[in-house]
Amino acid sequence: MTTEHSTPAASGSTTGERADLVEVLRRHRDLLRHTVGGLTDEQARLTPTVSALCLGGLIKHVAATEEQWARFVVDGPAPTPDLDWANVDWTNPPPEVQKYADAFRMLEGETLGGLLAQYQQVAAATDELVLSVDLDARQPLPQAPWFEAGASWSARRVFMHVVAETAQHAGHADILRESIDGQKSMG
Repeated sequence: MTTEHSTPAASGSTTGERADLVEVLRRHRDLLRHTVGGLTDEQARLTPTVSALCLGGLIKHVAATEEQWARFVVDGPAPTPDLDWANVDWTNPPPEVQKYADAFRMLEGETLGGLLAQYQQVAAATDELVLSVDLDARQPLPQAPWFEAGASWSARRVFMHVVAETAQHAGHADILRESIDGQKSMG
């Protein structure tokens, strides 16, 4: 699969670690985009497995997550809601939990094309950040039960995490797409 983007990293003027990070990000993003290719908005909203995941929601989630991590690299941790996540009532969640849940859904009025366009903007901004930021700069992780207390991540570690998130969700998307119409991303 080839990438359709043209930035310094894609044209070869950037080499080494930064070029590698941008290239691997692009490959996984392209796999995710390829997986939703040719779908209607209605198909992108379908939840064909036992989970509540839909393809449009995955695109939306990956874009939002990548954007949040890019902000983290630049600004540090954002304030997090003081919630007992283990005891959240998901049938009647508080507004901050509902906002989190909605980030995985393709809501009424949202289109797959619009979500893909947003993802493209986020990706371009992240690529520029990879090419310009001090990869050794560190930020403290936010207080959350899923992070080690007092830990910090370098920008490099954040971008590796974004790669892992994107790849993981591209795998989820593959399963969803196969469940909808049998199309496989690879093989």
